Amino acid sequence: MAIWSPPRPSSTGASPVDRYFHITERGSTVRTELIAGAATWLTMAYILFVNPQILGAVKATSGTPSQLPFDQVLAVTALVAGVITLVMGLYANFPFALAAGLGLNGFVAFTLVGTFHLTWPEAMGVIVIEGLAITFLVVTGFREAVLNAIPMDLKRAIGVGIGLFIAFIGLTVNSGVVVHPASGPIVTLNPDLTTLRILTFVIGLAITTALVARRVRGSLLFGIVLTTLIAIIINQGFGHGKVWANGIAIVPALSDVVSRPHFDLVGKFSFNLFHIGVWTGLALIISVMLSDFFDTMGTVIGISEQGGLLDKDGKLPGMNRVLLVDSLAAAAGGAASASSNTTYIESAAGVAEGGRTGLVAVVVGVLFLLATFLSRLAGVIPPEATAPVLIIVGYYMMTIVKDINWGDPAIGIAALLTIVMQPFTFSITNGVGAGFIAYTVIKLLQGKWREVHPLMLVVSAIFGWYFWHGLIA
Repeated sequence: MAIWSPPRPSSTGASPVDRYFHITERGSTVRTELIAGAATWLTMAYILFVNPQILGAVKATSGTPSQLPFDQVLAVTALVAGVITLVMGLYANFPFALAAGLGLNGFVAFTLVGTFHLTWPEAMGVIVIEGLAITFLVVTGFREAVLNAIPMDLKRAIGVGIGLFIAFIGLTVNSGVVVHPASGPIVTLNPDLTTLRILTFVIGLAITTALVARRVRGSLLFGIVLTTLIAIIINQGFGHGKVWANGIAIVPALSDVVSRPHFDLVGKFSFNLFHIGVWTGLALIISVMLSDFFDTMGTVIGISEQGGLLDKDGKLPGMNRVLLVDSLAAAAGGAASASSNTTYIESAAGVAEGGRTGLVAVVVGVLFLLATFLSRLAGVIPPEATAPVLIIVGYYMMTIVKDINWGDPAIGIAALLTIVMQPFTFSITNGVGAGFIAYTVIKLLQGKWREVHPLMLVVSAIFGWYFWHGLIA
């Protein structure tokens, strides 16, 4: 089967690396790919510290360990992300990076462990089962068939929604310009815009925007690096070293940078789920599957559209390899107690830098593996340094909104829901589900049921169950 075959080397290219990754063929250069890989990693390196914070926030009522140690979770987070992203680059040959999924790790901690009182090994066992189940759907061709059944305009809407979502993350989570108040509006402008953190973000946004506007190669990467240097100066010179707790001195001691990783959590998972009941266990596994299934689908479609990697029919050649790696990443994350790993929307930062091949992913994978030893150094990058990049990447991805057929209500309304539901609910899956259901229902009401692919009917029905189950659960 073609799904198991690695990419064949190109007949063009000045070097073996160029030919293997089809770099010249895809209109890139080795230098561009290396810069793009560094930009992607710098943009998503925050997961090394956020994942341990989320998974370590909940204590299990039984089992060992009762609470996951920060340093051990960080080590396995970097390990799995590094290995699986290397596989994505070398096997699938696309510029997609993977790591522990945000939202999915919260589901593991607060729902599986916190609400259903699973032990940590049992919770990770759910993730392993889910990952193996999705792998089966990939091998049978079902996952790619669903992807190909989506109308092109909805694929574009998914990409636009991801762009809006990325920009929203940059303005809220990373920069703090937009906040969620305790009362009043859902989100609002931060009432205090005079902090050193906000100043750093504003300077970084100005620098990065100027570099992008002047079309400087590597502008996103340079923006992150320059903003980080400014943050260090502000932290040490004006904040007395207290603005960012992870900030290090401009010339750090070796002991502050290098640390030995601990991989004790690898293999600590269990399939002993009988005590929660068959139907409860099945519902939990399906809930994770839906999120994993469509988050990746939306991410890959959106980024591929931005990078010009889709063919004239809106399909990604070699998509089966991408889906296979992503599916195995979910199982690998559970097996290592790092939570489900998935393709990251921050991969768009590397694509925006011009990255088009698996060499980008190889760079990201190597940097993640190095981070198992250099975790302290990775922590020096403040979120305010990556926020400008996320906003600019959001801009890049929003540009395809003009190509959507807004004249057709079935497409226009479905596209609108797909776009706005992603940032509003902080979930790519919710946006995809809302758009699918709207498109299917409107087409049926128009009497144009022949234009709806049978798989769209099936998937829309599954999403209906998913939303209904969420409301009544």
